[in-house]
Amino acid sequence: MNLAMFTGLVETIGTVVSAERGRPPVRLRVDLGRAAEGVRPGDSIALAGVCQTACAIQGTVAAFDAVAETLARTTVGSWRPGTRVNVERSLRPADRMGGHFVAGHVDATACIIENRRREGGWWLRAEVPPELFSEITPKGSIAIDGVSLTVVEAAPPVLAVTLIPTTLRETTLGALAVDDSVNIETDLLAKYVRRALAALAGADADKRLRETLGRSGFID
Repeated sequence: MNLAMFTGLVETIGTVVSAERGRPPVRLRVDLGRAAEGVRPGDSIALAGVCQTACAIQGTVAAFDAVAETLARTTVGSWRPGTRVNVERSLRPADRMGGHFVAGHVDATACIIENRRREGGWWLRAEVPPELFSEITPKGSIAIDGVSLTVVEAAPPVLAVTLIPTTLRETTLGALAVDDSVNIETDLLAKYVRRALAALAGADADKRLRETLGRSGFID
């Protein structure tokens, strides 16, 4: 059982060294940079928000096997040598908690439609699969390519966040271009609330939850 957890606070930007194509699994080799310190085979590492298990490590370069489900749900299948990825090692019991709870289990990919500075700061907007919006709310948390962010706007199918200078400098998000794909993981707590309500109330729980949140002013 994989109990690894992350915070969405990126440690460094790694670089894909190789991606051996063919039938799954795809063997990836990624230079983890300073985040390679202490990493051993079997450790969980978040790469662009995707939880992967280190199969081997030599120096700062770790090997990972991406299985068919990972390739289908995430951007991993498009990675090539030179692709830059956000890297975070999994939490240890004594670590301080920043960001929010991130499992590294990507829900879907989204398409960037805006990533630029405008009045009020730097805005990133993406088209997200509409079915995920029952787990997305303004002022709530979202992980985009493994980066913990606060939702500013959520009007299906568009999600908007703002990026601070540190995020632009220390992660890959500032370099994203329109039409690029990113990995999306919705808030873990929202997942459990939605599924609990679905179990209690039946198939219309998502609709009722959105109506309740709307009346409370949490969503428009």
